[in-house]
Formats: sequence, C-alpha cells, structure tokens
Amino acid sequence: MFNIILLGITSLLTDISSEMVYPLLPIFLTTRLGATPLVVGTIEGIAESLACLLKVFSGYFSDRASLRKPFAIAGYAASTLGKIFLYTAASWPVVLAGRVVDRFGKGIRTAPRDALISESSSEGARGRAFGLHRTMDTLGAAIGVLLAYYFLTRAHVDFRQIFLYSLVPAFIGVLALFFVREKGVVEERKEWPSLNWNALDRRLKSFLILMFVFNLGNSSNQFLLLKAKNVGFDAKTILLLYLTYNLVYNIVSYPAGAISDRIGRKVMIVAGYLIYGFVYFGFALASTPVSIWVLFAAYGLYTAFTEGVEKAFISDIAPENVRGTMIGLHATLVGIGLLPASLIAGALWNAFGASAPFYFGGFMGILAAVGIWLLI
Repeated sequence: MFNIILLGITSLLTDISSEMVYPLLPIFLTTRLGATPLVVGTIEGIAESLACLLKVFSGYFSDRASLRKPFAIAGYAASTLGKIFLYTAASWPVVLAGRVVDRFGKGIRTAPRDALISESSSEGARGRAFGLHRTMDTLGAAIGVLLAYYFLTRAHVDFRQIFLYSLVPAFIGVLALFFVREKGVVEERKEWPSLNWNALDRRLKSFLILMFVFNLGNSSNQFLLLKAKNVGFDAKTILLLYLTYNLVYNIVSYPAGAISDRIGRKVMIVAGYLIYGFVYFGFALASTPVSIWVLFAAYGLYTAFTEGVEKAFISDIAPENVRGTMIGLHATLVGIGLLPASLIAGALWNAFGASAPFYFGGFMGILAAVGIWLLI
C-alpha cells in the first residue's frame, strides 16, 4: 500500500502540472500561434502515439531487468523537461517538440509504474489499487485545472506564465518517486521474456484486438475542447468544463475499480465503451452549453469505468514474467490507433464540419462494446 500511495502522490503532482497546461493548449495553438484543427490533431496524434509506442518497450525491458523504478523516474523527469518547450514556444512546431518530449517521458514511465502497482497489490484487490491510483491522479488533474483557472481569472497571468508555474509540481513529483520501494527481484533475468502471441490467454488477445478497433475512433480529447469552443465557451469556461470531467472521473474511479473486483472487469469495460459511444454521438449533436456540460460529466464516467479496470484486467490474466510487457503492449496498441484516429478526426472536421469526427467515434465505441460482450 505504501508504494501505491506514493505512486499516487507522484501522479497527483504530475497531473497538477499537466492539467495546468493541457486544456489551454488548443486555445493557445489556435488563437496565439495560428494553428488549424488539423494541426492540433496532428500534434496530439504524433505526441500521444509516440508515448504509447514506447510503453511496450519500457515494459519489456523492465521485465527483462526486473526493475521498474529507474524507468519511472526517467519518464517523469522527461515530462518535466517537455513543459519548458511550451513556455518558450513561438510557433506550433516548438509546441510539437514539447509535447513529443513530454509524451516520450510518459511512454517510458507508464508500463513500469503500472507493473509496480500490480506487484504491490493482491489479485483480488487490483481493481481497488488501480482505482485508488486513478483517483489520486485525477485529483491532481482537478487541482491543476483549478490553478489554471485561478491564474487566468484572478491573477490575470498569460498562458506562458502558467506553463512556467506548471514546472513546480512536476519537479516535486519526480523527487517523491525516489522514495518508492522497488518490488520483486532486482537481479537481471537470465532469459529474455517470451513474447509468443499464441501462448497468451485467448481473452487477452481478443481484448487487445477489440481495444485497438475502438481506439481508431478515439481521437484526442483536444477535439472535445475545440467543440466546446465552437459552441461558445471561452478559455476560462473550457477550464471549468475540463474540471467537471476530472471531478467525475476522480469520484468514480475508485468505486469502479472496487466494483470490478466483485462483478468482473468485462461488465465495467463494456459499460464504459457504451457510455463513450453515446457521449460521442451527443457531442456530434450538441449545440447548447447545457448539453456540453452534461457530456463532459458523462465522459468522466467512461474514463473512470475503463482506465484502471483495463489495466487490472490485463494484470489478472497476463503471465507474471511479461506483465509489464503486456501492460505496455496494451498502451502501444492504443498509440498505434491514436495517430490515425486524431488525423482522421481532424480531416473529418475540416471536410465535413465539427460533428463528423464524433459520429465516427461514437460508432466505433458501440462496435467495440458489442465485440467485447460477445467475444470475451
């Protein structure tokens, strides 16, 4: 439990930093640097895909070395460095560079950190462990959004100053990680972990394939923020929308993980994907501020139902010697889908209007939910 709480504190501080920045980026890019929605989608697609592609390798090599903590420290440090680029950005390519460095760090740290959480909890309590971590993570996100809102509305500072202030909690989060206790054997394995696809549990293989299908329609959250801007929200109220999403996510994450320990992971994941599908259809049709508020809250339910539960599901059925690798592979498949998903969303937006990418995402969410229910 000590490791889980300390890792949660690290994530809380890091998310304070990240969410001071993230919801402001599409506004900063489009209003200050002249970027188009397609550029926003391209930046996020490249950055997030890089992060996810790296996760399988960091997971694999952490399995190989039986060490998690050094990968986590390096990853959180790189994410801190990436925010310096945002502070100095005078054009969107510099923002792209900053996001790439930031997401590079996320790619290095995520699978080893999640393996640490798994190894620090028992199988019957993994849903609660991941749920607790997600709760602390999203609490940091909510605090970060509140700080950004305060700086914009009360302190009247500009975007760049907020980017600078975000470095403080990020740096403290890296320091906190040094106190995590490494679990398991610290000696290097004599044999490389096996990556035989045919030897994996059929449920795990089916889930990874269906999750990849789902993520082809799961574009960057930046498009949700741009949709809100189109409906009439300004930068300040967009921060409050994002806060609403994070509060719902925060409140529901731990109960969702605990419920999955009792009723099984599949039911929670299917429910989450169904919510996602209907929420995206709602964004396609939304034209009033009230509907946008409701949809952002419902989107928090989707994330709470799936984020930690998916990792607990993989931890339950992945072979122990490749657990980090499988957690990383899950994230890598998300990344492979994310770049085309964000490019498709940006292209659909430019060609057919703001509703098109959400219709596509909604359809893919419903399709994945049905597939998981029938095939797993």
